[in-house]
Amino acid sequence: MKTRTDFPRPTRVIEDARIPLPDGTHLSARIWLPKDAATNPVPALLEHLPYRKRDGTITRDELTHPYFAGHGYACIRVDMRGTGDSDGLMEDEYTQQEWDDAIAVMVWVADQPWSTGDWGMMGISWGGFNSLQVAALRPNGLRAVISLCSTSDRFADDIHYKGGCMLGENLGWAAQMLAYASPPPDPLLVGDRWRDMWLHRLNAQPFLLETWLKHQRRDGYWKHGSVCEDWDAIDIPVLAIGGWHDGYRNTPATLARNLRNAKAIVGPWNHKYPHFAGPEPRIGFLQEALRWWDRWLKDIDTGVEADARERLYVMDSLKPERWVKERPGRWVGLDNHPDCELFYLSDDHGLGQARGQLACDIRSPETCGAAGGEYFPFAYGPELPDDQTPDDAASAVFDMAHPFGQDRDIIGAPRLHMRLTPKGRAGQIAIRLCDLRPDGTSALISHGFLNLCHHKSHEHPKALTPGTAIDMTVTLDQCAYRLPKGHKLRVAISSAYWPFLWPAPENKGVTLTRATLSLPIHKDGTAVTFPPAEAAPAWRSTTLRPAGMTRDDDGQGTITITTDNGETQDDIHGLITGSKVTEVWSITAGDPLSASAEITWHTRMARGDWNITTTCTASLAASATTWHPRARIKAFKNGTCVFEKDFATDIPRDHL
Repeated sequence: MKTRTDFPRPTRVIEDARIPLPDGTHLSARIWLPKDAATNPVPALLEHLPYRKRDGTITRDELTHPYFAGHGYACIRVDMRGTGDSDGLMEDEYTQQEWDDAIAVMVWVADQPWSTGDWGMMGISWGGFNSLQVAALRPNGLRAVISLCSTSDRFADDIHYKGGCMLGENLGWAAQMLAYASPPPDPLLVGDRWRDMWLHRLNAQPFLLETWLKHQRRDGYWKHGSVCEDWDAIDIPVLAIGGWHDGYRNTPATLARNLRNAKAIVGPWNHKYPHFAGPEPRIGFLQEALRWWDRWLKDIDTGVEADARERLYVMDSLKPERWVKERPGRWVGLDNHPDCELFYLSDDHGLGQARGQLACDIRSPETCGAAGGEYFPFAYGPELPDDQTPDDAASAVFDMAHPFGQDRDIIGAPRLHMRLTPKGRAGQIAIRLCDLRPDGTSALISHGFLNLCHHKSHEHPKALTPGTAIDMTVTLDQCAYRLPKGHKLRVAISSAYWPFLWPAPENKGVTLTRATLSLPIHKDGTAVTFPPAEAAPAWRSTTLRPAGMTRDDDGQGTITITTDNGETQDDIHGLITGSKVTEVWSITAGDPLSASAEITWHTRMARGDWNITTTCTASLAASATTWHPRARIKAFKNGTCVFEKDFATDIPRDHL
């Protein structure tokens, strides 16, 4: 990544702007803008997050926002209410209050002498979500959005539930938010009231897993903030960006095909901005973003309307590894929908283009799924899907008899249409599409999941009737993958996928009696190029402890993941921050109710003789009828415990 230091307009930084809200609360914002903006006003770009601008996102902020400011924008990076150095309390993700606050911030910005009153909203993950959600409210002055690694459907395609199954990441994210919210504001910015603000927040801090488990079906809670409920509400241009190694890989295509004016870019990346994401190749995201902003906020013809609807990186087949630095492939631009080829699953475990008889019993051990990889790869460590062979051995597999005679570009969302007969009153199905490589490895192309109690409706699930056949379609995740000549395709079906999915309360299996794979194939596409990645100068900091990640699988159902995010000192104001997390996921084959997980976060924040540490532990277990989420926060000042809080609310299982 090239460091850029020469910009058209010199910039300045407001380190801590206190922005008043209508209810008297003040939010803390860091603002980059051209030095001459007071006499030559500029449009503004808002990033509205709970992730602590002072230390949480400072690395990426420094690479990104000064770059935009140097090209004639005011960048407003706001700590949301109750987070970082802002006042107030945060209750949940994507609340009406959060959206109202974002709009109020931009009303304030519009009154500043350096602002034209036009603005865009951008962000990755949480910021990508609320950019779309605020756009649906149509506030004055909002002209365009760039949304990265986000979702349009908070129930069916977020970190909580997928295909009506509960993701293990539901616990993981709740633990992470507990940890993210546990450090105090910086005394250098808020003064002596830091301690009162901190303890007030800790006392009010929710354990969000409790909230999410109270909504196990697609009810009004999840419809709130799901922009797919009303596509017409978003009437401004949206650039949607994602990564094939990210959990939110479906959204760019969904937005590009449903919004009035949307474009999509998807690369081989993890859950990061594309100018520093992995696996490589990276792209000049900041240059692409400037093309978008200049067109819609400055009315400069940058040619974005002529871009293909979807610009996708078609990944080449690669021997599976837990992490790869680079993923070979090619960029293509597509405006049309793919053709579909049909393949039938048959009794001889074949996958062919002629329909045959099928009657296959499927009941996987609860340990199946260990090769699945992380929902959110973002540590540049052992997080990607491994060789699928061990999970294939625990699944029903259906293989092509002969390899393809020519390359196939699989681009889109594969679908498996099935008829099966459940043997119990609950269950789940995991579908994996795999590349059987000549070297003997099985590489994951895409996967999809379904809670069988949700096969008709996520909003109105029903218990299964053992012995009664049901029909369903499982849509796998979007992908762009070249299956080379000489490779074969495999469909693998399992009734468990741990720890990616929390197991259903029973796993009695199913009998599969009909299955057709609809495979999206693209035979054309325009070659696409991007400029190389560049960014503003990196954060000036000193590494005190390097980051690292380890993953240990004992082969008996217990997986231990340790992620050390390292420890860093800011070279300007001296703040030291760091964190470390350990996850233990455990299950016993033959017993879905044995599933348990515990995640412990340690955070540190220090300067001079001021030293703050927190320990946040979150765990989950379940009986056949009840969830048992548990959590604890402990906070220390200079080694003395100043706060402790426990969470223990049992919640009934609801067809999950």
